[in-house]
Amino acid sequence: MGRGRVELKRIENKINRQVTFSKRRNGLLKKAYELSVLCDAEVALIIFSSRGKVYEFGSAGMTKTLERYQKCSYVLQDVNVSDREAQNWHQEVGKLKAKVELLQRSQRHLLGEDLGPLSVKELQQLERQLEVALTHVRSRKTQVMLDLMDELRKKERLLQEVNKSLRKKLSEAEEQRAFSAMQDPGSWDSNAVANNAYAMPPNQSNAVDCEPTLQIGYQYAPPETSMPRADQTENNYMQGWMV
Repeated sequence: MGRGRVELKRIENKINRQVTFSKRRNGLLKKAYELSVLCDAEVALIIFSSRGKVYEFGSAGMTKTLERYQKCSYVLQDVNVSDREAQNWHQEVGKLKAKVELLQRSQRHLLGEDLGPLSVKELQQLERQLEVALTHVRSRKTQVMLDLMDELRKKERLLQEVNKSLRKKLSEAEEQRAFSAMQDPGSWDSNAVANNAYAMPPNQSNAVDCEPTLQIGYQYAPPETSMPRADQTENNYMQGWMV
């Protein structure tokens, strides 16, 4: 008779469990060694018993094999992560494209384009959206105008205050000048004389050549003759003094 199939489950008997562990451990280590020699494979085997003892086998050294395993594991993890990220990005791009198409269609509808496929209900909804948007726009425009008016009023009040300040300074300067003139009348008269002198016309020196307007005594008006102008004036003066 052949050997029966052993049921794979935990052996409850402690002694039998320990004996089975020793046999199978040795067989497993032997198989790992044979695999490494026959197939030129790098094999590493680590076994921990139920009591915490460690048994290991490394065809090329346990540390070297573990380092190689870690490098391969990181590469596989990076590849898996890259694949997952690429897949996630692809899905995200698809979602964004759908959103962009929806927004573009909504924009065309708001501009009054491509309204043919819309139903009456959709057109009514679009009309309500436009009315609400128009209300918001008008409200914002009114608020901006009110803010602008408030700013202009502030500027006006500021200019009025500046104008008032300048008028006050001018009035104080005039009062100070008048007070200084009252304290020193001589300087005021000299200034007035100097101003009158500067105000004389530039052709005052030519006034000697004009006829005198003031004459003493009786003035005789002789008939017109062909006498020169200088002689007439000279006779008039002499007759006036002789009367």
